[in-house]
Amino acid sequence: AMAGEGSTFRLRCSLLGHGQDVRGLTRGLFPEGGFVSVSRDRTARLWAPDGLNRGFTEMHCMSGHSNFVSCVCIIPPSDLYPRGLIATGGNDHNICIFTVDNPAPLYVLKGHKNTVCSLSSGKFGTLLSGSWDTTAKVWLNDRCMMTLQGHTAAIWAVKILPEQGLMLTGSADKTIKLWKAGRCERTFTGHEDCVRGLAILSETEFLSCANDASVRRWQISGECLQVYYGHTNYIYSISVFPRCKDFVTTGEDRSLRIWKQGECAQTIRLPAQSVWCCCVLDNGDIVVGASDGIIRVFTESLERTASAEEIQAFENELAQASIDPKTGDLGDINADDLPGREHLKDPGMRDGQTRLIKDNGKVEAYQWSVSEGRWIKIGDVVGSSGATQQTSGKVLFEGKEYDYVFTIDVNENGPSYKLPYNITDDPWLTAYNFLQKNDLNPMFLDQVAKFIMDNTKGQTLLSTSNQFSDPFTGAGRYVPGSSSGSSTIPGADPYTGAGRYVPGSASNAVTPVGGVDPFTGMGAYQSATAKVENIYFPKKDAVTFDQANPTQILGKLKELNGSAAEEHKLTEDDLIILEKLLSATCNTSAETPTAQQLQTLWRAVNWPEDIVFPALDILRLSVRHPTVNENFCSEKEHVQFIVLLLKFLNPKGKQANQLLALRALCNCFVSHAGQKLMMEQRDEIMTQAIETKSGSNKNIHIALATLTLNYAVCLHKVNNVEGKAQCLSVISTVMEVVQDLEAIFRLLVALGTLISDDTNAVQLAKSLGVDSQIKKYASVSEPAKVKECCRFVLSLL
Repeated sequence: AMAGEGSTFRLRCSLLGHGQDVRGLTRGLFPEGGFVSVSRDRTARLWAPDGLNRGFTEMHCMSGHSNFVSCVCIIPPSDLYPRGLIATGGNDHNICIFTVDNPAPLYVLKGHKNTVCSLSSGKFGTLLSGSWDTTAKVWLNDRCMMTLQGHTAAIWAVKILPEQGLMLTGSADKTIKLWKAGRCERTFTGHEDCVRGLAILSETEFLSCANDASVRRWQISGECLQVYYGHTNYIYSISVFPRCKDFVTTGEDRSLRIWKQGECAQTIRLPAQSVWCCCVLDNGDIVVGASDGIIRVFTESLERTASAEEIQAFENELAQASIDPKTGDLGDINADDLPGREHLKDPGMRDGQTRLIKDNGKVEAYQWSVSEGRWIKIGDVVGSSGATQQTSGKVLFEGKEYDYVFTIDVNENGPSYKLPYNITDDPWLTAYNFLQKNDLNPMFLDQVAKFIMDNTKGQTLLSTSNQFSDPFTGAGRYVPGSSSGSSTIPGADPYTGAGRYVPGSASNAVTPVGGVDPFTGMGAYQSATAKVENIYFPKKDAVTFDQANPTQILGKLKELNGSAAEEHKLTEDDLIILEKLLSATCNTSAETPTAQQLQTLWRAVNWPEDIVFPALDILRLSVRHPTVNENFCSEKEHVQFIVLLLKFLNPKGKQANQLLALRALCNCFVSHAGQKLMMEQRDEIMTQAIETKSGSNKNIHIALATLTLNYAVCLHKVNNVEGKAQCLSVISTVMEVVQDLEAIFRLLVALGTLISDDTNAVQLAKSLGVDSQIKKYASVSEPAKVKECCRFVLSLL
């Protein structure tokens, strides 16, 4: 009986062109109905459907990689490139970007330190890449914007979610991570082996497939909704049908599986061991790439189905394939117990069911086809001695693929070592590195190199058979999201203790610099009719914390000095020296701070953390003075100085110290030496400072927002893309938690300053979803500056 349309996938066509394994596929935007393939033969090829509606024609072949090409994705159309762009990632650690009509790359993205094995594109021209170097990178046009760090092994799969700023990565550390604005928000655990593929179902759900032969369906919130079993070996790729939740998977068990309503509805075996990749075209046809270098397209449509001769030729090719029993795809095989050909008279129970028979001493494998009501031969089962095909890039070691992984026993009773090797490697160099890595005697060099050469003369190695076990040996490799809950300290004022002096309790006013100053609101009243002009950004100068009451600070210092341990006590002379320093830096005297004063201050700021805050406050005020700034931020001293301040930013430490350290960092920006140091140490400082967002102290939040603003002021002057990206990520992250409107205002000014006159930064801010984060502040009634500044920022986005 002929099955009706829409029930079974059959072969549409087989496409020859690639010389080696086809490792990646993606549906193309142009030409319509086409797709792009990439291969170990170092090329990418663009295919277009031919007029006869059955086959495809190779439009052109793109080269730009110096090694295997392992992944591909399409970057959506833009004004500049209305047909979109093609991005490919390779084992040469590079990403090549092509236009649809040129065989040479438009540009090459460099930055990863190992194979780039996954790519995904988002809105506004963003591209996400995953690599064996354990990182993912976010690119905008030709620049790397941010690097996502946190996985402990190779990243095999990446996807940008439709919701702005959300990204997923799947890794050989068996976890999936969800990132927002460049920070890990959640880690999904459940897979028992390398995660190999990801597919998006909706804004809130996604699928993953893994080397543990399972597919999982997840909710963004972290919950695993379903696990699908069916494959008998590694699953390499997963692709979703348009406009529904059905999907297809391919893997190392030589099969393509079609899943409908959560069940495996059809299994199509291929005459190749590794079915590396698949994609679904707009018309619902499935394209599959495998280790035999052939691309095959399958369809449900009767008019697109291949001719009877082509289908017969495909079945013949399948019947002649040799199946290696070592892969375990067919279960444990005992040839002596197998029935004869008559066993094929009984119909199968379900589609894709396999049956083994013995005919004239040969073992043959068959698969039941429900739609055709017959057993189709899927290959001959060959003994391990007869397996001659060297499967490509099959063996995994530490989450990466190798042609071979040898087990080397150096002496009888010692441990055995794993030696990964690719055909393209130099045996001597590999042997040398292996001995170095495992701290083994260099006299083994000749022996190991000879062993490699003897065992890689092209014949299949039996030693690969025991390599399918989990390559992650050694306990303690797995590191879950390691995000402990944020320690919230109650909002009560933590600066108790004797005396009236409370650091930073005075207003956060910033001295106005002529005219209207948005930070103090002085003279900021405007009648409703006046046209509001943007006085807020781009901000040109750093914002500092100048509020001071020297008498109180010194009083508190003396009081705490009285109770300090002997080794920390300052003498009367020391206290007079610090008093002079304060008056010199708070402009009450015309004297210049001396080296002796700075040495005394350095001793005081190294007090124990429960009494250090008055000394930190003196540092905060002094560092505004050019002499002091030069001294602490110069080449000589700066390391100790930054280490000291970063130590106080620990969110578990005293809030007074966090606050004053942040303010001291803000005040460093007043002089050239300080700016230079702050920019050089930006990554460290921002990474540490952002941790102070977890508390609920509004003064700390204002200081953190000010630090970000001062960075934005510096970054506006130099075009440092990674710096701007980090700053945008911090703004976006801190916006989520901050309540205080002064802190929000400063973050808005920072945001406006960063994106002024920079289209790249505008695009990045949009892709992080910052516009939707700040919309609510456009309607704040008081203070007016928040609303006005917000509207100016939104007008740029």
